[in-house]
Amino acid sequence: MIRPFAYLVPLYAAAVGAKNAAYDRGWARPERLAWPVVSVGNLSVGGTGKTPLVIRLAQLLTAAGAHVDVLSRGYGRRDTGRVERVDPEGEAPRFGDEPLLIARAAQVPVYVGASRYEAGLLAERDASQRGIHLLDDGFQHRKLTRDMDIVVLHASDFEETLLPAGPLREPLTSLRRASVVALRAEDRTLEPELRKRGIAAPVWIQHRRLAVENVTRAVAFCGIARPDEFFTALRGEGVELAATVALRDHQGYSIVELELLAAAVRESGAECLVTTEKDAARLTREQRERLEKMAPLRVARLEVSLEDEAGVVRRLLDLL
Repeated sequence: MIRPFAYLVPLYAAAVGAKNAAYDRGWARPERLAWPVVSVGNLSVGGTGKTPLVIRLAQLLTAAGAHVDVLSRGYGRRDTGRVERVDPEGEAPRFGDEPLLIARAAQVPVYVGASRYEAGLLAERDASQRGIHLLDDGFQHRKLTRDMDIVVLHASDFEETLLPAGPLREPLTSLRRASVVALRAEDRTLEPELRKRGIAAPVWIQHRRLAVENVTRAVAFCGIARPDEFFTALRGEGVELAATVALRDHQGYSIVELELLAAAVRESGAECLVTTEKDAARLTREQRERLEKMAPLRVARLEVSLEDEAGVVRRLLDLL
């Protein structure tokens, strides 16, 4: 099958290769913050589970007594040039849905800005002690020096092609600069394939579970990169899906989407609505109240744990 825009892939690949070569060979010099930086990124556009891993790492470091913050571009923000700390009580148009979710779930300082370096400087000025920066979605952001590169890999990455014909932002060979590759437990069999391709980085295994309470027969809705994974996970937790509504990744909610959900509830006779944490972060207080009038709104939490979390924490704390 010929993919749309396949003819542009060589141009994109050349641009990616030139950028990486510039940093690898020292022609371009990244900026360095005073604290260590741990990047959590991926190869593809969305949908690999970076945000839940960032949240879990922040929780583990906090529990170990370390000061930790998160630096993010804040995808979808109205004012992309502004550098600021995320207010957990704020709204997605100002801060971005993922930074807002991280601030609420991890309960650590989160800073957003097009310049992650400026965001890091603000974080260091605000803090009373030395800490660790978690760089959200940072694998391609080579303008900032990092001390560890964690790359979250999805099984589909092995079958995809580069932008603009496919979702890959970089080829699999870029994993050679990764410090750690994070795989889902069900994908641990991919490790031999990584070794075959010359990827020597250690592998961290993630266990993921969707926690959903008081949900039986529901209308499930989301605006994420892989909506079918969310719907399948709900069914795996015993939820009967009366209807499903899939929106674009990061899509905001307006009266149109709310009416679509209202119609789905009426036509299906569902007992409640259920969505992801990231979608819940994009809903304003007024929108949530409006949905609650249609049917009770439930938020499913994606819980992540790592094998040998004590070892993970030791490696991260060694950076301090």
